[in-house]
Amino acid sequence: MPVPLSLVDPLPIFAGATLAESVESGIELARDAERLGYHRLWYTEHHNQGCYAGSATSVLIAHAACRTDRIRLGAGGVMLPNHSPLVVAEHFGTLATLHPDRIDLGVGRGVGGPAHTSRALRRSTDRTDSYEEDLAELRGHLWDSPDDDGEESVRAFPGAGTRVPLYLLGSSVAAARTAASSGLPFCFASHFTPDPLEEASRVYRSEFRPSPQCAEPWFIAGVNVTAAETGAQAQEEVWAARRRLSPALSSGRSNAEETRAAFDSPLGRRFLQRYTYSAIGAAEETARYLRWFAEHAGADELMIEFHTGSARAREVALRLVADAMLTG
Repeated sequence: MPVPLSLVDPLPIFAGATLAESVESGIELARDAERLGYHRLWYTEHHNQGCYAGSATSVLIAHAACRTDRIRLGAGGVMLPNHSPLVVAEHFGTLATLHPDRIDLGVGRGVGGPAHTSRALRRSTDRTDSYEEDLAELRGHLWDSPDDDGEESVRAFPGAGTRVPLYLLGSSVAAARTAASSGLPFCFASHFTPDPLEEASRVYRSEFRPSPQCAEPWFIAGVNVTAAETGAQAQEEVWAARRRLSPALSSGRSNAEETRAAFDSPLGRRFLQRYTYSAIGAAEETARYLRWFAEHAGADELMIEFHTGSARAREVALRLVADAMLTG
């Protein structure tokens, strides 16, 4: 049985686009993804990064939910060290109340931006030390009964008893162990941290403990996709995406030959290694890669991030992948 295909959208700011246009492009992506049969779409949390418009995940989810009807929407994810678990529970409890059975909450332990942004986000640089405690608190706010335990108890209203599905995000074997011991679905960031994928998948499945939310392990693997009408067009698009994502490598390069030479440097090869798991090509070539990757990763679901040079090229890629894998 084919694995479900889902999307993660950091709301890239393409060349010449305003912030408003970038957000609207993301909303149109969600509408098209729903129409084409994608399973879910998650928004990422990035801070102090000028190439992305995605920072306030709950606001984006609310906006997208009002413009769509069925597709699951969520955060991929909320970086828990940046936030109070109670506030996260209230935000996502509100979303779940307004849009029942459509909201997901993926959580991670990173910052979602350069290290020096931590102080501005939370006024503290040691919050990752309490990550597992924060995760347990958040889970309690959403999954425990809303009954009042007394004057000193703290409950999320909305939030308590909504049972918003939690997903643990990570890029390490340690994160896989945390997800397994917590009995949570696990989304591994193989689209930018490829090396630990196989071990993380094995450890998660072998150490998984059932929970009220999840009786069986559910492993989601991230993968990059650049699909176009032809293989040559796909190569043009992926290089446009690489130039946008790595201005230090592409700045001042006057032509494609110079750009490719820069990426052949030690720094460039380290950059490209992050994107080892990438489906690049025409529709059928991309589909073959995604089928292979799902088996290689032992994935129950694939989480796709599109790498293109424009919003229009991303729309084409979305349709081509759906035509090759979600129809018929």
